[in-house]
Amino acid sequence: MSSNGEPSYDAEARRDTPLALKLKKQIKGDGPLPADEYMRACLQDAEHGYYRNKSAIGSAGDFITAPEITQVFGEIIGAWVAVTWQQMGAPDRLRLVELGPGRGTLMSDITRVLRRVPPLASALSIELLETSEPLREQQRAILADCGFPLAWPAAIEPREGVATILIANEFLDCLAPISWVKGADRWARRLVTVDDLGRLQFATEFMPSAGKHIALRFPDAAEGSVYEEMPSEGFAAGLARIAGQSPLVALLLDYGSSDDGLGDTLQAVRQHAYEHPLASPGEADLTCHVKFSWYREDIEAEGLAVDGPVTQAEFLGALGLVQRASKLMSANPEIAHDIEAGVARIMAVPGMGDRFKVLGARSAGLPPLAGF
Repeated sequence: MSSNGEPSYDAEARRDTPLALKLKKQIKGDGPLPADEYMRACLQDAEHGYYRNKSAIGSAGDFITAPEITQVFGEIIGAWVAVTWQQMGAPDRLRLVELGPGRGTLMSDITRVLRRVPPLASALSIELLETSEPLREQQRAILADCGFPLAWPAAIEPREGVATILIANEFLDCLAPISWVKGADRWARRLVTVDDLGRLQFATEFMPSAGKHIALRFPDAAEGSVYEEMPSEGFAAGLARIAGQSPLVALLLDYGSSDDGLGDTLQAVRQHAYEHPLASPGEADLTCHVKFSWYREDIEAEGLAVDGPVTQAEFLGALGLVQRASKLMSANPEIAHDIEAGVARIMAVPGMGDRFKVLGARSAGLPPLAGF
């Protein structure tokens, strides 16, 4: 995006990717596609989905995440895992679950810390939820010598008698929200259709009685306003199913807001540059900003306790990231500048430090989590 908030890309650009051709055929046969279904197809289509076929993370990919910026991020999360295990009563069976583990960098940095805690190390097994085969291959390689049992399940199922610590770093932003657009006098569901020139375009559909809850919340919303409903209810229910069998702690880190509000946050990134979300279906990363208030409310409704949200800078600062970075710089003066630059980037306010938020969830009865 440009400095004045206008798109820095060609808003009319469209590429006939394999998924674009598939979706246009589907739309012409079955009618317009809800925008959330379009986003899910772009990311997870069995044939042409972005995360099915690409290794997208890093300087050679489309975007970069905090664990790729500095190892200190993962090391601090590793120390947090150790403290959390102790807060859970040091159970003798613990599984560490990561949702969307990318190239495995975060888990590699975490396990390097956990190997130094022998009682925890003997209790630990790891599960990685990953839909991308290229990324699974990278995870297997980087974690081959981590020293812990590894599994790549198709879904994270409850396990009786095994405590669970779950980490999701930049995972929630890939869960597609339902989008609504304000018309002249009511709200309409946002769709994707094909125009007269054969291009994918956004459209709207008014449905009887739909959108009334948004009208009550935002009675003065201007025409054209966009409201995004988070898919938090199903996610919260999944956490509750796990917690129903054994103690659970979840750590959710992502970019977004602490409250609820209007705004179109759907964005596409390809080769480290923004483009129109309809430009390259299946070949660009599509995400939406997370509304953490939705997740907090739905997780609490499932009977779990919640800590936060707080900003990433607050969370990492409370865990001692700056002090850890200083020790690492002293021990490695030849890369001290790189360490300092990486830490500054993930802690920057404004920037990643306040744009990213952190939310903790825990089984009822467990103490408040460190960092909040």
